[in-house]
Amino acid sequence: MPTPEEFNALMINNLVGLIGMRLTGIDGQRVTSELTVRHELLAPNGFLHAGAVVTLADTTCGFGTLANIPEGGSSFATIELKSNLMGTAREGLVICEANLVHGGRTTQVWDAVVTNATTQKIMALFRCTQLIIYPR
Repeated sequence: MPTPEEFNALMINNLVGLIGMRLTGIDGQRVTSELTVRHELLAPNGFLHAGAVVTLADTTCGFGTLANIPEGGSSFATIELKSNLMGTAREGLVICEANLVHGGRTTQVWDAVVTNATTQKIMALFRCTQLIIYPR
């Protein structure tokens, strides 16, 4: 199984690298990550932009999918996602924990919880479905 450091190296020079996401743990069907809130990630209203929260959750689930691709699979793509945003942050650290709910041959379903590390309040609940891609 790839290490968090190996996955973090894949984030250089792309969207998740630009926002500063860091993978902190991979344990089988559980993945954790974090994001430091900074001014560039805030929406015009002064709160963490919802897109940054969704990017954190989707990417955390995506790395979980990548670590759990069935034999013969070569990649994956998010085909559905949903998030319920219930809180936000203006500063500090945001953490994400994703867990595999369904690990099939053609799809995986992941749930993630995004939490404000300072207040320990849940900011978002997230679910996505990943399509497993096989070579032709």
